[in-house]
Amino acid sequence: MTYDLIAAIATAEGRGGVAIVRASGAGALGLARNMFSHRGEYLPNMLYAGEIDGGSFKDYGMCVYFRAPKSYTGEDTVEFHCHGGREIARGILRRALDLGARMADRGEFTKRAYLNGKLSLSAAEGVADMIDAESEAQVRAGYSLYTEKLTNEGKRLQGVLLECLAGIDADLDYPEEDLTADTRTQTREKLVCVQEALAALLKQYRAGKKLKSGVSVALCGNPNAGKSSLFNALLGSDRAIVSATAGTTRDVVEGAIELNGVLFRLFDTAGLRESGDEIEREGIRRAERAIESADLILYLKEEENLSFPAGTPVITVGAKSDLGRSDRGCDVYLSARTGEGLDRLKEMMYEKGYGRESDVCLLEERHYRSVSESYEAVGEALTAVMNAPVELYAEDVKRAWVALGTLSGETASEAVVNEIFEKFCVGK
Repeated sequence: MTYDLIAAIATAEGRGGVAIVRASGAGALGLARNMFSHRGEYLPNMLYAGEIDGGSFKDYGMCVYFRAPKSYTGEDTVEFHCHGGREIARGILRRALDLGARMADRGEFTKRAYLNGKLSLSAAEGVADMIDAESEAQVRAGYSLYTEKLTNEGKRLQGVLLECLAGIDADLDYPEEDLTADTRTQTREKLVCVQEALAALLKQYRAGKKLKSGVSVALCGNPNAGKSSLFNALLGSDRAIVSATAGTTRDVVEGAIELNGVLFRLFDTAGLRESGDEIEREGIRRAERAIESADLILYLKEEENLSFPAGTPVITVGAKSDLGRSDRGCDVYLSARTGEGLDRLKEMMYEKGYGRESDVCLLEERHYRSVSESYEAVGEALTAVMNAPVELYAEDVKRAWVALGTLSGETASEAVVNEIFEKFCVGK
């Protein structure tokens, strides 16, 4: 389907080597003929060099034409590649608008790609995730969405559910054939397989959340245990004040590192002890909150063991090993001063804080809700499949199918679609 002609600057504003002004929709090629000096035939996917008309000025650059449906949006699309200057790109965009294009809405190019069947809704979210990525792992996860891995897994499971529905329909349409017993058994076996696959996807959501926001790591322990020294050593810079005086850290100090492409957000916290100092007590309260919300705890152990939230992985660290303190029953011993043991600690942080990267990941809360709803519906169908009337568990199977369809966008509401594309930048 072809929509009206839209245009926008597709590159970040500001000075740079090249800027791109993109136009897509009905009349895109005519716009190129009006704004670009090339007078011959426009072959698709060919870059032509020449003058770009910016209205009150001209720029020497290039133009490329993508013929529908072999374009990003699935429509006729043209791009003007001009010199990278704010006013140059803005002037070329103004000229395109003067010639009949309208300003593109946020994410409208990608939304048209979705509406024209060029990519699924989850793949479109992958585009946004790659653009917003703060780590290599986020890029990899976004690309996994963009290449339809989650969508394809959802469609595969939908296919199994459709097989179940086909068998159920046969029972309803031909009751005289007495197919019900065999169909129920086959349906149950298929539903068990779907349920197991959905459970495996749901387990990936925790890893997906860590990819989106980073792995939260709280450094904690008694005052003067070496937390700030370790914090600085992990960052490779002096972010936290290090002092022999106990209680120097009064507030949570934040920093970030990448381990194997995954973002780890570090929180250096105040030493945990009883204190009569009001400011230090507030620092300790903030430390406790950081520990409660952490994905991983680095406990710089002295003599006693502290208790931490159930389910949160803890690495016990024996700091100051260069001083001969290697008898505290810790997971790893290290010296922030010499760097000994830091590499092993980073390996353990990745293993315990993140784990193994998966090809198929639930990155968005929307994905989690869709898979959860499908899992719940399949569970209810399994409860009813051997004894309840066919019509009852058929509704549960249909509900599971619909929930999975929201991953690709097949069954997503217009409101959900609009909400997703409103998060995009203009020009994408």
